[in-house]
Amino acid sequence: MAGRPTREQVAALVDHTLLKPEATGADVAALVAEAADLGVYAVCVSPSMVPVAVHAGCGGVRVAAVAGFPSGKHVSSVKAREAGIAVESGASEIDMVIDVGAALAGQLAAVRSDIETVRAACPAAVLKVIVESAVLLDRAGEAALAAACVAAEDAGADFVKTSTGFHPAGGASVRAVSVMARAVGGRLGVKASGGIRTADDALAMLDAGATRLGLSGTRAVLDGLG
Repeated sequence: MAGRPTREQVAALVDHTLLKPEATGADVAALVAEAADLGVYAVCVSPSMVPVAVHAGCGGVRVAAVAGFPSGKHVSSVKAREAGIAVESGASEIDMVIDVGAALAGQLAAVRSDIETVRAACPAAVLKVIVESAVLLDRAGEAALAAACVAAEDAGADFVKTSTGFHPAGGASVRAVSVMARAVGGRLGVKASGGIRTADDALAMLDAGATRLGLSGTRAVLDGLG
C-alpha cells in the first residue's frame, strides 16, 4: 500500500474478531454492530456464533468462522464438517488451523491433505489457513514456515494466516509476515493476526506484506490512525 494508509483503508482490511470462549450472543451482536460502525471488512467468530452474527448483521456484514480452532489437532473430517456447517449457517470465509505438529515434523503431505479436506467441504468460501507462524519460526525456522505456506497454496487455500492468537509462542510478527508473503508471492493473501494492538503494529504488518488483519481491539488500532 503506497504511502501511509488512511483509517478507512486499514478498516477495509480488518477481520473484527471475537473468539473468546466466554463470548455470549449479546457480545457477538455488539461485535457486529461495532463492525458496521467501524467499516471493517468482516467479523470473525466461533462456529456456534455464526447464526448470531448473520442475524445481527441482517446480511450486511461478512462473517468468517474458525475451524479446528485453536489447536488444529482435530480429525480432518471434523474440521471439514465444522467448516461446512459454518458456511451453511451463513459464513462466507473459513479460518482453519493446521496440525502444527505435522508441519514441524516435515509431514507436508499430511498438512496438504488436511487443508484439502476442508477446502472440499466449503468450495465457495474464502479459505484462510492458520499456520501458527511463531511456533514454526521458533522451533524449525523460516524454511519450515515457508513450506507450510506452500502446502496451503497447493491445497487450494486463498490466504495464509499467522496465528490463532491463543498459542503461548505468540502471534503475528513482521518477520513471519515477510516470510509468508515471499512464500506465496502475491498468489495468496496473507492475514496477520494475534497481538496486533496499535496502529504502528498494524502498519508494520501491512508494510511487511499483510493483505488482511485480524484484530480484536480494532477501534483502538483505527483510532491510532487519526
